[in-house]
Amino acid sequence: MAALFPPPPGPRFVLRGTQSAVNTLHFCPPSQAAENPLLFSGSQNGLVHIWSLQTRRIVATLNGHGGQGVIWLKTLPQGHQLLSQGRDLRLCAWDLAEGRNTIMDSVPLDSVGFCRSSILVRGQLCWMLAVPGKGSDETNSSLRPLLLAGYEDGSVVLWDIVERKVCSQITCHEEPVMSLDFDSQKAKGVSGSAGKVLAVWSLDDQQSLQVKKTHELTNPGIAEVAIRPDCKILATAGWDHRIRVFHWRTMKPLAVAAFHSAPVYCVAFAADGLLAAGSKDQRISIWSLYPCS
Repeated sequence: MAALFPPPPGPRFVLRGTQSAVNTLHFCPPSQAAENPLLFSGSQNGLVHIWSLQTRRIVATLNGHGGQGVIWLKTLPQGHQLLSQGRDLRLCAWDLAEGRNTIMDSVPLDSVGFCRSSILVRGQLCWMLAVPGKGSDETNSSLRPLLLAGYEDGSVVLWDIVERKVCSQITCHEEPVMSLDFDSQKAKGVSGSAGKVLAVWSLDDQQSLQVKKTHELTNPGIAEVAIRPDCKILATAGWDHRIRVFHWRTMKPLAVAAFHSAPVYCVAFAADGLLAAGSKDQRISIWSLYPCS
């Protein structure tokens, strides 16, 4: 018998106006938008929209990917700069300071597929960027950073990016890995795939990955997984139109939100615990579930 959950409250509000499927979401850090909280969204039509969460309206639109879908967004630590990755095989760096919306630089990509870039912040003016591709350049680092990557064969791989070698590899999905997230406090991560399985895995002191448990969902297709910043809950974006929420430590299912009328492609948490979800139905829902204590 399937577990029954009390229906969660509806979204706090809904953002409309992208006129295209919403592929990716990113909250602007409070340090960069304390007076007016902002949300960035990337759409299938190649546009990046900047939303004011106070007025619930679009305050700026960035058009830099030639009509090709935007699949990843991230602000840089020094503030007022945004990275956007598109299916046009370009990663763009935007200058957003003082109302500007201009591309400062761009990086050509070898391959895009479903793979998103990732960034490692090592200081206000020091960060490292990993982008999808077929090759790699030399990297100099004294901290020996590690990179987790999910692959189409269902595996999760830990890379030493200085030595450019695999430290550990686990196969935890029968379908391609669509998304993963990692809790550095608990040295534990989670991955979702095109199948039904959520996989939870750990990283030990010997830099070895181990599958801890799996959780099978009702329907296949987990487009994105996101651990809330306080590491209390986990949210998933489902191709079955559902947003699912789990207790991160126990993986106990907490809620299933069936608001969207098409596949949910992305979920993102704000620093204060606010949850945003974007869908093929061209809407962005904003939720306040299990508020941070």
